[in-house]
Amino acid sequence: MKILVIGGGNMGRTYARSLLRAHLVKQEDLMILERISEKIDELRGEKLGTVYTSAESCLAAADLIILAVKPQDSATLFASLRPLTDPQQVYLSIMAGVTIKSIQDGLGVAKVIRAMPNLPAQIGLGMTAYTASEAVTRIELVLVQNLLNTTGKAIYVDEEYSIDATTAISGSGPAYVLYFMQAMIEAATEMGFNESQAELLVAQTFRGAVELQMKNDLTCQEWIDRVSSKGGTTEAAMNTFRATSVFEDIKSGARAALDRAVALGKN
Repeated sequence: MKILVIGGGNMGRTYARSLLRAHLVKQEDLMILERISEKIDELRGEKLGTVYTSAESCLAAADLIILAVKPQDSATLFASLRPLTDPQQVYLSIMAGVTIKSIQDGLGVAKVIRAMPNLPAQIGLGMTAYTASEAVTRIELVLVQNLLNTTGKAIYVDEEYSIDATTAISGSGPAYVLYFMQAMIEAATEMGFNESQAELLVAQTFRGAVELQMKNDLTCQEWIDRVSSKGGTTEAAMNTFRATSVFEDIKSGARAALDRAVALGKN
């Protein structure tokens, strides 16, 4: 199978590297389409398959095409690709908010898979949800699932709406976590730790808490209860969070991200 990645940015490169590292594709069967000269030089230096600068020279040869461009560039991209598409090609889109129907109508194709990865995919710890149009065969779907799993974990969802919800949770989620970490790091420096000490304290605390939750059957609330002794330091912090509605604010932020993802799909 020949795979074409359209877009040589962070996520496009992530998939190219992961595919080669997992031996799902040979270097000679991997193509990348990129038009920005600086990125072209970088991609060729990394030896991530063959780099092309025009769709005319590579699209027809591809069995699977990964659309890794910014969603606001989708209309222009579709217009340039449509005369060159083949009905048997499978298109995997990681463009936030761009619906399967928009891709089908824009490209004149039927086999479309829409996925939402997140930033940790760059280090093999990503979380991706994906869904597909009815024209995609089971074999093609399994192939794409194997591809997505090279960047972390992937789950199939039946409803396309869940892709927008995934965007709001795991797609944007790393920023929420890092925002909370940033606040804790600043609190630590205000308490007298230097910056490197503060970053280590907070990063290891987050890492340990996540591993603890993932490797046991207790819920998050049950772990919170275990850490919080009556009248203790953790309870004092948690009471402050509750008084200032931090919990509800986090949920409101996620809902705002979902609303934006849905709005992007309507543009």
